[in-house]
Amino acid sequence: MSTGRGGGKRLPVGSYAVDTSTGQVGRVMGHEGPYVQLRPVGGGREWDCEPEAVRAATTHERLGAVTSYENARSRGEVL
Repeated sequence: MSTGRGGGKRLPVGSYAVDTSTGQVGRVMGHEGPYVQLRPVGGGREWDCEPEAVRAATTHERLGAVTSYENARSRGEVL
């Protein structure tokens, strides 16, 4: 990982991260301008986060997000 703005760690593309302003887990899709772009687990529309509001997801958080997505998909709530 390289150092990003504010001395924090810049998460690699493809890693799981938490947007601490919302608690949502997503995958890092890129770094555009001053923002980190995250996409929800299972796909969907990306959103921009301030680098200071993003941290690496724990294994527990990542597995919880994937399990929630798969459960919703099995109930037909996700296409």
